Amino acid sequence: MRTATIKRKTKETDIEVTVNLDGTGVSNIATGIGFFDHMLDLLARHSRIDLTVKAVGDLHIDHHHTTEDTGIALGQAVKQALGTMAGITRYAGVHMPMDETLSRVVIDISGRPVLVFKVDFPRDKIGEFDTELVREWFQAFAMNAGVTLHVETLYGDNSHHIAESCFKGLARALRAAVAIDPKAAGEIPSTKGSLGG
Repeated sequence: MRTATIKRKTKETDIEVTVNLDGTGVSNIATGIGFFDHMLDLLARHSRIDLTVKAVGDLHIDHHHTTEDTGIALGQAVKQALGTMAGITRYAGVHMPMDETLSRVVIDISGRPVLVFKVDFPRDKIGEFDTELVREWFQAFAMNAGVTLHVETLYGDNSHHIAESCFKGLARALRAAVAIDPKAAGEIPSTKGSLGG
Protein backbone atom coordinates (compact mmCIF):
# COMPACT_ATOMS: atom_id res chain seq x y z
CA MET A 1 0.00 0.00 0.00
CA ARG A 2 1.39 3.38 -1.00
CA THR A 3 0.57 5.54 1.99
CA ALA A 4 1.98 8.59 3.76
CA THR A 5 1.18 10.92 6.62
CA ILE A 6 2.45 14.49 6.78
CA LYS A 7 2.18 16.70 9.85
CA ARG A 8 2.87 20.39 9.35
CA LYS A 9 2.67 22.96 12.13
CA THR A 10 3.45 26.67 11.91
CA LYS A 11 2.33 29.76 13.79
CA GLU A 12 -0.50 30.02 11.23
CA THR A 13 -1.71 26.44 10.78
CA ASP A 14 -1.62 22.96 12.28
CA ILE A 15 -2.26 20.34 9.61
CA GLU A 16 -2.19 16.56 9.37
CA VAL A 17 -2.76 14.82 6.03
CA THR A 18 -2.86 11.08 5.34
CA VAL A 19 -3.14 9.56 1.86
CA ASN A 20 -3.50 6.05 0.51
CA LEU A 21 -2.91 6.07 -3.24
CA ASP A 22 -4.38 2.57 -3.54
CA GLY A 23 -7.59 3.34 -1.70
CA THR A 24 -11.23 3.58 -2.69
CA GLY A 25 -11.82 7.33 -2.37
CA VAL A 26 -12.81 7.44 1.28
CA SER A 27 -12.36 10.90 2.77
CA ASN A 28 -12.42 12.51 6.19
CA ILE A 29 -11.94 16.23 5.69
CA ALA A 30 -12.09 19.02 8.27
CA THR A 31 -10.43 22.34 7.46
CA GLY A 32 -13.04 24.70 8.86
CA ILE A 33 -13.73 25.99 5.33
CA GLY A 34 -16.93 24.46 3.96
CA PHE A 35 -16.33 25.01 0.25
CA PHE A 36 -12.72 23.84 0.51
CA ASP A 37 -13.80 20.68 2.35
CA HIS A 38 -16.20 20.03 -0.54
CA MET A 39 -13.38 20.35 -3.09
CA LEU A 40 -11.09 18.00 -1.16
CA ASP A 41 -13.89 15.48 -0.76
CA LEU A 42 -14.39 15.57 -4.55
CA LEU A 43 -10.66 15.12 -5.04
CA ALA A 44 -10.62 11.99 -2.90
CA ARG A 45 -13.79 10.51 -4.35
CA HIS A 46 -12.85 10.88 -8.00
CA SER A 47 -9.15 10.03 -7.63
CA ARG A 48 -9.92 6.92 -5.54
CA ILE A 49 -7.22 8.15 -3.15
CA ASP A 50 -8.18 7.74 0.50
CA LEU A 51 -7.66 11.14 2.09
CA THR A 52 -7.76 12.40 5.65
CA VAL A 53 -7.20 16.11 6.27
CA LYS A 54 -7.34 17.76 9.68
CA ALA A 55 -6.47 21.44 9.54
CA VAL A 56 -6.69 24.15 12.16
CA GLY A 57 -5.73 27.57 10.87
CA ASP A 58 -6.00 31.29 11.45
CA LEU A 59 -9.42 31.58 9.85
CA HIS A 60 -10.06 34.75 11.85
CA ILE A 61 -7.62 36.40 9.42
CA ASP A 62 -8.78 34.73 6.19
CA HIS A 63 -8.70 31.36 4.41
CA HIS A 64 -5.35 31.86 2.67
CA HIS A 65 -2.92 30.17 5.06
CA THR A 66 -5.15 27.16 5.68
CA THR A 67 -5.79 26.61 1.98
CA GLU A 68 -2.17 27.02 0.89
CA ASP A 69 -0.68 25.00 3.75
CA THR A 70 -3.12 22.15 3.12
CA GLY A 71 -1.92 22.11 -0.49
CA ILE A 72 1.68 21.96 0.71
CA ALA A 73 0.98 19.06 3.09
CA LEU A 74 -1.11 17.12 0.58
CA GLY A 75 1.52 17.55 -2.11
CA GLN A 76 4.23 16.29 0.26
CA ALA A 77 2.08 13.31 1.24
CA VAL A 78 1.44 12.31 -2.37
CA LYS A 79 5.14 12.62 -3.21
CA GLN A 80 6.13 10.52 -0.21
CA ALA A 81 3.52 7.87 -0.96
CA LEU A 82 4.77 7.57 -4.55
CA GLY A 83 8.20 6.56 -3.31
CA THR A 84 10.55 5.77 -6.20
CA MET A 85 7.62 6.07 -8.65
CA ALA A 86 8.53 2.70 -10.12
CA GLY A 87 5.85 1.31 -12.37
CA ILE A 88 3.53 4.32 -12.37
CA THR A 89 1.73 5.41 -15.53
CA ARG A 90 3.18 8.92 -14.96
CA TYR A 91 1.24 10.92 -17.58
CA ALA A 92 -2.48 11.58 -17.72
CA GLY A 93 -4.93 14.17 -18.97
CA VAL A 94 -8.66 14.70 -18.86
CA HIS A 95 -11.34 17.06 -20.07
CA MET A 96 -13.73 17.56 -17.15
CA PRO A 97 -17.24 18.91 -17.72
CA MET A 98 -19.30 20.45 -14.95
CA ASP A 99 -22.60 21.62 -16.39
CA GLU A 100 -21.75 24.61 -18.63
CA THR A 101 -18.05 24.49 -17.73
CA LEU A 102 -15.25 22.49 -19.36
CA SER A 103 -11.73 22.31 -17.95
CA ARG A 104 -8.64 20.48 -19.14
CA VAL A 105 -6.19 19.07 -16.60
CA VAL A 106 -2.94 17.38 -17.66
CA ILE A 107 -0.34 15.97 -15.28
CA ASP A 108 3.19 14.60 -15.52
CA ILE A 109 4.53 13.05 -12.33
CA SER A 110 7.96 14.19 -13.37
CA GLY A 111 9.66 15.28 -10.17
CA ARG A 112 9.88 18.72 -11.76
CA PRO A 113 7.30 21.05 -10.22
CA VAL A 114 5.57 23.38 -12.67
CA LEU A 115 2.07 24.84 -12.64
CA VAL A 116 0.40 26.42 -15.64
CA PHE A 117 -2.98 27.72 -14.47
CA LYS A 118 -5.24 29.41 -17.00
CA VAL A 119 -8.51 29.78 -15.14
CA ASP A 120 -10.67 32.89 -14.79
CA PHE A 121 -13.45 33.20 -12.25
CA PRO A 122 -16.43 35.51 -12.91
CA ARG A 123 -16.79 36.17 -9.17
CA ASP A 124 -14.28 36.99 -6.43
CA LYS A 125 -15.91 34.65 -3.93
CA ILE A 126 -17.73 31.34 -3.77
CA GLY A 127 -19.68 31.80 -0.57
CA GLU A 128 -16.99 33.00 1.84
CA PHE A 129 -14.14 31.41 -0.14
CA ASP A 130 -11.90 33.67 -2.23
CA THR A 131 -11.67 32.27 -5.75
CA GLU A 132 -8.03 33.39 -6.05
CA LEU A 133 -7.22 30.71 -3.46
CA VAL A 134 -7.98 27.96 -5.98
CA ARG A 135 -4.79 28.86 -7.83
CA GLU A 136 -2.88 29.15 -4.54
CA TRP A 137 -3.90 25.61 -3.62
CA PHE A 138 -2.95 24.17 -7.01
CA GLN A 139 0.41 25.98 -6.86
CA ALA A 140 1.18 24.65 -3.39
CA PHE A 141 0.13 21.14 -4.35
CA ALA A 142 2.13 21.01 -7.61
CA MET A 143 5.31 22.45 -6.09
CA ASN A 144 5.29 20.02 -3.17
CA ALA A 145 4.12 16.94 -5.05
CA GLY A 146 6.85 17.56 -7.62
CA VAL A 147 4.50 17.37 -10.58
CA THR A 148 4.08 19.26 -13.81
CA LEU A 149 0.46 20.33 -13.85
CA HIS A 150 -1.49 22.20 -16.53
CA VAL A 151 -4.99 23.42 -15.63
CA GLU A 152 -7.09 25.38 -18.08
CA THR A 153 -10.78 26.20 -18.07
CA LEU A 154 -11.82 26.32 -21.70
CA TYR A 155 -15.17 27.93 -20.91
CA GLY A 156 -17.63 28.36 -18.08
CA ASP A 157 -19.87 30.92 -16.39
CA ASN A 158 -20.33 29.72 -12.81
CA SER A 159 -17.43 30.10 -10.38
CA HIS A 160 -18.46 27.07 -8.30
CA HIS A 161 -18.63 24.91 -11.43
CA ILE A 162 -15.26 26.20 -12.65
CA ALA A 163 -13.51 25.35 -9.37
CA GLU A 164 -15.22 21.98 -9.20
CA SER A 165 -14.20 21.07 -12.74
CA CYS A 166 -10.57 21.88 -11.88
CA PHE A 167 -10.52 19.74 -8.74
CA LYS A 168 -12.40 16.86 -10.38
CA GLY A 169 -10.09 17.09 -13.38
CA LEU A 170 -7.05 16.84 -11.13
CA ALA A 171 -8.65 13.90 -9.35
CA ARG A 172 -9.19 11.91 -12.53
CA ALA A 173 -5.76 12.79 -13.92
CA LEU A 174 -4.09 11.77 -10.65
CA ARG A 175 -6.07 8.53 -10.58
CA ALA A 176 -4.66 7.56 -13.97
CA ALA A 177 -1.13 8.88 -13.47
CA VAL A 178 -0.42 7.20 -10.12
CA ALA A 179 -1.84 3.88 -11.31
CA ILE A 180 0.63 1.05 -11.75
CA ASP A 181 1.10 0.18 -15.42
CA PRO A 182 1.05 -3.63 -15.60
CA LYS A 183 3.24 -3.57 -18.72
CA ALA A 184 5.95 -1.61 -16.91
CA ALA A 185 5.76 -2.92 -13.35
CA GLY A 186 8.88 -2.02 -11.42
CA GLU A 187 10.28 0.23 -14.16
CA ILE A 188 10.95 3.92 -13.69
CA PRO A 189 8.98 5.62 -16.49
CA SER A 190 11.86 7.75 -17.75
CA THR A 191 14.73 7.31 -20.19
CA LYS A 192 16.96 8.79 -17.46
CA GLY A 193 16.20 5.87 -15.19
CA SER A 194 15.00 8.20 -12.44
CA LEU A 195 12.41 10.91 -11.87
CA GLY A 196 13.04 14.10 -10.00
CA GLY A 197 14.95 16.54 -12.12
